[in-house]
Amino acid sequence: MGFIADSLQRIKPSQTIAVTQKARELKAAGRDVIGLGAGEPDFDTPMNIQEAAIAAIRRGETRYTATDGIPELKAAIIAKFKRENNLDYKPSQIIVGTGGKQVLYNALLATINPGDEVIVPAPYWVSYPDIVQLGGGVPVFVEGKLENGFKLTPDALERAITAKTKWFIFNSPSNPSGAAYTHGELKALTDVLLRHPQVWILTDDMYEHLVYDDFKFATPVEVEPRLYDRTLTMNGVSKAYCMTGWRIGYAGGPEPLIKAMGTLQSQSTSNPSSISQWAAVEALNGPQDFIPANNKVFKERRDLVVSMLNQARGITCPTPEGAFYVYPSCAGLIGKTTPSGRVISDDSVFTEELLQAEGVAVVQGVAFGLSPHFRISYATSTEALEDACQRIQRFCASLR
Repeated sequence: MGFIADSLQRIKPSQTIAVTQKARELKAAGRDVIGLGAGEPDFDTPMNIQEAAIAAIRRGETRYTATDGIPELKAAIIAKFKRENNLDYKPSQIIVGTGGKQVLYNALLATINPGDEVIVPAPYWVSYPDIVQLGGGVPVFVEGKLENGFKLTPDALERAITAKTKWFIFNSPSNPSGAAYTHGELKALTDVLLRHPQVWILTDDMYEHLVYDDFKFATPVEVEPRLYDRTLTMNGVSKAYCMTGWRIGYAGGPEPLIKAMGTLQSQSTSNPSSISQWAAVEALNGPQDFIPANNKVFKERRDLVVSMLNQARGITCPTPEGAFYVYPSCAGLIGKTTPSGRVISDDSVFTEELLQAEGVAVVQGVAFGLSPHFRISYATSTEALEDACQRIQRFCASLR
């Protein structure tokens, strides 16, 4: 269709959203489906945050705000960065967007010229490469191997950097693998980046608070302050604060970059929702005690899912350090045949047949750039997870 822009040919719809939608449609048609595709907590937004939003509505905080965020939210973000990450920012170095995705989109679209390379460790969150390509950039994928906990090695990063590299996108804990980098692992990567002053670092810390087993979170510029002038540190309230639908993401970074991102935002969405911003002020400034309580539940679910998947024939599932995903390998099932006679040739066929046979919706690894794997979100009820894992075990046992 010649009417549609060429740039749109470079991208595809989000696979994680597509799987969730497919599960919804099958449920609506009466199928017994367990959807494990969506990356959002099943806990409600905490009551104090809900009340702050209602109070904001009653105070009349329902008009346009500054494009890049209200002063009160910027102050809360500055305090958060100082308190939790030991990072100092001024209000002019902070931007608030409609979710973390818009912040990433603004950063990449405001800086990428045609042909610029962006290093994206695989497995990656589905949107990174598409946003890079929409901006005319070239995603350069570097694989983190299963045996290395899906983590990028310093050597692999060094080999991927060229004269054309503009950005390195870094996500820890990772969506989809849940892999999180220790202080030492981060230091090894930042040492590489110090040698390449043309490379900017875009760090996606959205799962910062979702870590288990006494893991200590760190962010790259906290580990290596000399990268401060070329690092954008992005975060948001979606995951830890159970506020996915409120759509608030934010970032701290160098003033010229933040200003450019603000210019782009002023011509797209303008300000994020005023009410959501006031809710986010309360989220960041208010009590944080529900986070460890939620994490205790997530950890129990993680351990259940990892244990049950490792009992399924042909599946290997490492134990992730954070987020609420597991990224098992289904390599042991490739080449096997379903009772209906279809050969499992790749992870897409595996996920299609699993949905068809057992009504379990998971996301195929090819969507995240590393196969043969699949992603399960364990941000759903323990009962549903147990049922889903039993169905997966049954499906794997049925393959010949």
